[in-house]
Amino acid sequence: MEFWKLFIVALMPIVKVLLMTVLGIFLALDRFDILSKETSRRNLNTIIFFVFSPALVCGSLAQTITSKSLHILWFMPLNVLLAFIVGIVLGLLLVKMIRVPHHLHGLVLGCCAAGNLGNLPLIIVPAVCKQKGSPFGDADICHKNALGYAALSMAIGSIYIWTIIYNIVGMYSSQISKEVKVDDSMITPNSTLEIVQENISKDRPHTNHVKQLEIECTTSIGRVKIPTKEKIMKHIKVLVEKINLKALLAPEPIGAVVGLIIGIVPIFRKLLIVNNAPLAVIQDSIVMVGDAGIPAMTLLVGANLINIKGLGEQFPIIVGIIVVRFIALPGIGIGIVKGAIHFGLIHPDPLYQFLLLLQFAVPPAVSMSTITQLFGVSEGECSVIMLATYSCAAFSLTLWSTFFMWLVL
Repeated sequence: MEFWKLFIVALMPIVKVLLMTVLGIFLALDRFDILSKETSRRNLNTIIFFVFSPALVCGSLAQTITSKSLHILWFMPLNVLLAFIVGIVLGLLLVKMIRVPHHLHGLVLGCCAAGNLGNLPLIIVPAVCKQKGSPFGDADICHKNALGYAALSMAIGSIYIWTIIYNIVGMYSSQISKEVKVDDSMITPNSTLEIVQENISKDRPHTNHVKQLEIECTTSIGRVKIPTKEKIMKHIKVLVEKINLKALLAPEPIGAVVGLIIGIVPIFRKLLIVNNAPLAVIQDSIVMVGDAGIPAMTLLVGANLINIKGLGEQFPIIVGIIVVRFIALPGIGIGIVKGAIHFGLIHPDPLYQFLLLLQFAVPPAVSMSTITQLFGVSEGECSVIMLATYSCAAFSLTLWSTFFMWLVL
C-alpha cells in the first residue's frame, strides 16, 4: 500500500473523533442548551457507563471471539498489561520530572497508561484490510480476523481500564477530597485526632513517646499473641480495602465476560450468533445499543472542553503525555513484540502482530473522560489533553502504522 493511501486510512478515524468532539463543544454552548449544564453531562456519562459501554464490548466480543481464536490470541492480554505497566512507570517519571500538580496525578498516570484500544483499532485495522492492495492478503478473511482481534483488544483494554486506571484515579481523587475538607476547616474530633497523630509521626523526637503510649495501651489490656494465619488475613483485608473491588464489578468488565461466554460456549453461540439463530434479535439489539457508545463518549469529551482552565499551566503536561504515548511507548512496544516473536510466543500472523504493535501507539483512552466525570475531578483538563493528543495522533499514528506494516511484512 502506498504511503499516502495508508495516511488517509489512518487519518480518517482520527478526523471522525475530532469532528464529533467539535460537535460536543457546540452542544455544550449556552445557546443550544443541550449539554451546557453539568447535570446533563453527568446524566449522559451515567448512560455511557451503565448502558452503552457494556453493550459495545459484549456485542463485539460475542460476534467475533470463539474458543479456537482464544488459543491463538493468548498473548494479547499480556501485551496490553505490559503496555499499561510501562505507561504507568513513564507517567510516574513524568510526574516527578515536570512536577505535576497533585490533583492531576491520577489523570496524567491514566492518560500515559490507558490507550484507545477500542474504537480506533476497530476502525483502523479492518479499514486497512478493505484498502486496495492491502498487504494482509484476502480482504474478506483479513476483515473478519481484524474484527476479532480489535474486539478482543477493546475488551481487554476495558477490563484493565476499569480495574487498574479506575482505582488509580479514584485513589488520587479521594486524597484531594480529604485535603479540601481539611482546608475548609470541617474538622471533626476524629479528623483532629488524625491530624495530631500525623504531626506527631512527622516529628521524629516524639516517635518514642507514641510507641511507648501504644505499648502501655497494649499492656493494660494484656498482650495477646496473634497467630500467623490471622496476621495474613489482616494484610489481605487491608489490601482489599485499598483496592476498589466495585471496579471489578463495573458494567464494562461484566459486559466483556458475558460477551466472551456467549462467543466461546457453543450452546449460547447457536442461540444468539449463528445465521438464523432463534434469539438473534437479542444480539442485534445489544449491538445497536453498543453502537451509540463511541459517539456518546466522544461528544462528552467535547462538551467537557467548556470547563477548560489554565491552558498555559497544562502545556508541559500535554507535551509530556504526547512524548510518552507517541514516542517512548511505541519504541518500547517494538522491543516487546519483536522479543515475543523471537521466542515464538506470538502467532505468526502479520495482521495480529500489527495490532499488537498498534496497541502501544494509540492516543489515550476516551474512557478517561468518563472516569474523571464519575469522580468529578479534572474534567476540563482531561478534555484538553484528549483534544491535543488526538490532534497529534492524526500524524503520529499514520507514521507508526506505516512503520509497523513494514516491520511485520
